[in-house]
Amino acid sequence: MKQFEIHGKAAVLNDLVSYQEGGIVSKLLVKGVNGSVTVFAFDEGQELSEHTVPFDALLYLVDGAAEVRISGHLHHLQAGEAIVMPANEPHALKATQSFKMMLSMIKG
Repeated sequence: MKQFEIHGKAAVLNDLVSYQEGGIVSKLLVKGVNGSVTVFAFDEGQELSEHTVPFDALLYLVDGAAEVRISGHLHHLQAGEAIVMPANEPHALKATQSFKMMLSMIKG
């Protein structure tokens, strides 16, 4: 497993990435053969187009608000809420306001 600067240290998730005007910022925290954990910061209006992945992905909203579309169903998430995007189901994200999230992907 690859090591990152927060291993063995406490960290505030909200402080690990910063918003960038008109952009999406990501920081990989953990990467192993069975998955990864990444934090993201989306500026308002930014989005990820619909796509699928062959494994479950747990999205935890750290700050802000987002729309998450899974297999055509729209979910409105606020800071402190989480959702699992199931393997092989189309999903997309849109920042209804600037938001930060932690994404944990589990392969298996």
